Amino acid sequence: MFGTGVSDLTVYDWPAADGLRGGSPHLHTLCAEAYAVVAGSGSVQTLTWDGYQETALAPGSVVWFTPGTVHRLVNGGDLRIVVLMQNSGLPEAGDAVLTFPPDVLADPAGYAGAARSAPRERRDLAVEGFLRLRAAGRPGFAAFLEAAAHLVGPHLDAFESRWRQGPLRAAETTGARLAALRAGDLAHLREAAVTPMPSVPRDGMCGHLLTYPADLPDRDGA
Repeated sequence: MFGTGVSDLTVYDWPAADGLRGGSPHLHTLCAEAYAVVAGSGSVQTLTWDGYQETALAPGSVVWFTPGTVHRLVNGGDLRIVVLMQNSGLPEAGDAVLTFPPDVLADPAGYAGAARSAPRERRDLAVEGFLRLRAAGRPGFAAFLEAAAHLVGPHLDAFESRWRQGPLRAAETTGARLAALRAGDLAHLREAAVTPMPSVPRDGMCGHLLTYPADLPDRDGA
């Protein structure tokens, strides 16, 4: 496993209640994320402890954001992005928390049901919560962060297992290769390989995705 997730994202073009088209606002509790725009136009609306921001997106734009950044993709027309995600499988395992209204966030079972709803229904509920969160200022954002931490709390042991098997193992493999090169051992260079990666289509939080598996072993098992 390489420790990084890669996906091709075509952002949803459905209008929301505020007239904007795009995906479901959410944050990640553990993972940094990057958008590299390959086509179209739009923006990413973000909420952090320091407040609201909107960043324009066009071909060639690259935007990084760290854990705790609420982000909402807005599709200005044919927006397509390559997404790079830290910690490979953690987002799919539940690291992401959608900005549902407070009453939904306070009910883990209700939150899980809403998160499993149809993509457009899920998006609309997350946008409703996002607009309320944007108006609530820092006290509202603090409450949202606490709710997000509470929701992911039961999954932290599973997250740690994925991290140990994936990103940590990949980093340790690099350490072993550094030691091998210092010792004049070139075995891993002689075992180099090129592997085409199959794509898996699915509907994600922000749009139609082609995901690429991050758990393909290399020749020495990483």
